[in-house]
This record gives sequence, C-alpha cells and structure tokens, in this order.
Amino acid sequence: MPRYAGACHCGTLRFEVEADPVETTSCDCSLCAMRNAVMIQVPQAALRLLAGEDLLATYVWNTGVARHHFCGRCGVYVFHRKRAAPDSFGVNVFCLRDFDPAPLPHRRTDGAGMSLLEARL
Repeated sequence: MPRYAGACHCGTLRFEVEADPVETTSCDCSLCAMRNAVMIQVPQAALRLLAGEDLLATYVWNTGVARHHFCGRCGVYVFHRKRAAPDSFGVNVFCLRDFDPAPLPHRRTDGAGMSLLEARL
C-alpha cells in the first residue's frame, strides 16, 4: 500500500498516510466550501501524526463529531475527522507530497444537506 508524507505550509505539522485512495472528494458544507477543500478519505489507523502535535489546532462546530485540524502557526487545513464516517479522516490532498489527485475520479458530497443544530441561548 502506498505511503504519502504530508505537511502543512510551514512544515510544523508533519504526518504520513498509508492508503490507496479510489477517489477525491469535496464537500459543499459552509466550512469546506470556504476553504475549497479537496480530500481523500482514509481509515483512522492509516494516518499518523509525526510532528507538531503541540501546534495542531482543532475547530469543532455544530454536532461536535467532525473535528477539523489545522496548523496553529500557518493556518493550513491538513485533515479532519469525518462526521459521516467518524472512524475515518478526510485528508487535504494538497498537503501530500508526491500525490497526484488528477487520475482519481472526483465526487462532490452533500455536506450542506446534513442537519444543523440550532444554537441555544
């Protein structure tokens, strides 16, 4: 199985992914649309954080299941725990070294149609 090295822009967060992805995805939820994310899905055990855990920042909203991780120094989104598949991560393909997403089919997912929790005052 292929192994890919990954990092944020400044190199503080370094990780590796062992996966043979079959597609890339993008999501139309408000967060993914704003960051224009293109991802591969990998099982939780396939992603290993190698460096920068102390600067791994996390954004959680709505149901609290999805956890979006980014570099606390440069701000680049690297990966997130998926709400629709909590035992998997969505990994930013543009953070993976020597990974060419072009040959893979691309699927758009419906994040905007997922339920939202109303804010309670």
